[in-house]
Amino acid sequence: MTDAPNLTVDTVEELRDQPEEYQEACRKIVISHAINELYGSRVYDEPAIALAPTPYAKWLTCRVVMEEYGHHYRFFELGRAMGIPGNLMLPEETNKKPLSIFAFELKTWEEFCVIKMLGDLGEILQVEDLVQCSFHPLRNLARMTMPEERFHAQFGEDFCRDFCETEAGRATVQDNIDRIFPPLPHFFGRAKSRNNEIFRKWGIKRRTNEAMRADYLVRAKALVEDGLGLRLPEPEAMAV
Repeated sequence: MTDAPNLTVDTVEELRDQPEEYQEACRKIVISHAINELYGSRVYDEPAIALAPTPYAKWLTCRVVMEEYGHHYRFFELGRAMGIPGNLMLPEETNKKPLSIFAFELKTWEEFCVIKMLGDLGEILQVEDLVQCSFHPLRNLARMTMPEERFHAQFGEDFCRDFCETEAGRATVQDNIDRIFPPLPHFFGRAKSRNNEIFRKWGIKRRTNEAMRADYLVRAKALVEDGLGLRLPEPEAMAV
C-alpha cells in the first residue's frame, strides 16, 4: 500500500519541500531509532563487557558496543541535519519511552547472548524494511547499519550454539529463551497502526506491523527449533 510509489527524496534539503505528514513520519522513525539504539547500548551491550567470560568474548562484545553506540550516533546526526532538537533523541531528556523489550534486567552472560540472538533478529527485520525507504538518507543509513546488525545477531547465535554443546548449557539457553522471548514480538508495534499506515503510504516502510511480526516468528522458530534443537515458547498476546 503506497499512495506515492514513485516518490524519492534524495537529500535532507529536499525533505524540507515534502508534505508535513511525510516529514513528520521520517522524524518519528529517526527519533525512535536514535533513542532505542542508545538505550539498548546502555542497558545491555555495555554492561555485557563485564559479564563476558573470556578476553575473546570481551573483545567481540566491545565491537558490538562500539557499533551499537555508532548506530545511535548515525541516527542522531541524521536527526540533527533534519532539524530535530538533540534532546528529543536522548531517552533521559524526552518523554518518549524506550521499547518495552528493554525492561528485562540483564544479569548473566548467557542472557545477553540470547538477547542478541533473538532481539537483534527483530532489529534486522526493522532495518530490512528501511533499505528501500523513499527518504534516501534514511535508506542509506539502513544499508550501512544492516551488516552490523547481522553480526550482532550472529554473535548471539554462535555463543548460544556453543552453550548447547552440553546438557547444562542447553538447559540454561532454553530457560533464558523462555523468559526473554515472549515479549519480543511487541517490538513490531500494534496491528493496524496509524503510524505504520502513514509510513507505507509514503514508501518509508513497506510492510505492516502484522506482516513483520509474522515473519519474525517464522525466523525465530527456525533459529531456535531447527537451528539449536530447542523450543520456542508462545509469544505474549498483543494488546488490542
